[in-house]
Amino acid sequence: MSLGRFLLSKTFFKNLFYAILISVGLLLLTLLWLKIYTRHGQKKQVPDFYARTLDECRTLAAKNKFVLVVQDSVYTHEVPPGAVVEQNPKAGYQVKKGRKIFLIINAMQPEVVPVPYVVGYSLRQAKALLEADGFHVGRITYVPDLGINNVLKEMIDTTELHAGDSLVKGTEIDLVLGKGLSNQKTILPDFTGMNLKKAEETIISTALNMGAAVYDTTVHNADDSAQAFVWKQNPVYEEDKRVPIGSPVYLWLSLDSALLPVDSTLLEEPVDTIPETTKPDEK
Repeated sequence: MSLGRFLLSKTFFKNLFYAILISVGLLLLTLLWLKIYTRHGQKKQVPDFYARTLDECRTLAAKNKFVLVVQDSVYTHEVPPGAVVEQNPKAGYQVKKGRKIFLIINAMQPEVVPVPYVVGYSLRQAKALLEADGFHVGRITYVPDLGINNVLKEMIDTTELHAGDSLVKGTEIDLVLGKGLSNQKTILPDFTGMNLKKAEETIISTALNMGAAVYDTTVHNADDSAQAFVWKQNPVYEEDKRVPIGSPVYLWLSLDSALLPVDSTLLEEPVDTIPETTKPDEK
């Protein structure tokens, strides 16, 4: 049989029909398998696991058909021991069922680590070393000494720390610094418009002490306090005004922008210079 006659025969069209039918069937089966495998359109909202215990999280995850993976642990005072500190993906994200949710939980016991021995370092260096190891700079005290702004002692309450001492991570370390042998003064920054974190960094960098932070009635929770800004300070800011190093600074914070001066602007970067000094009889 010639090729032309075969292409026009019933056998050819019959086989062609079967081939098309099988191809369409395979395509439909492939699409169905992909839909099942990828769970197309079957997304669920990720629950909020924050501050929940692992047992509560497992129950909630099973109900929503998610898989929990404990990725790490840290220690914090924000949630009870053993509770969730952080999750990924975040609560509220839309993901497919069966997705792994990675959790970071609060350790049952606080982490105790060696305290960096910063005696002899400048305030800036000491702050960087302490914060790198998870500690915070607490109260700064100045005493007469030849070295200006150098660490003479590091303390926890009234106890002096020594090389090799260990403390709970996150502890505030008080520092005793030299202020020279005369009545040294430092320039007083204008804290207006700063949030508390930026104001505290500026206070430390200008050799002052944080006195107290007072929030008004517009601040209700941690998120509000993080966004609140300074609208009043004591000592009151005046251009070129200088105060004795180590002086306490008291701040009043609010979310009410009407309290800010009309011409106030936010400082882009905290002051990070060694305090200027003047003679005792200067202003």
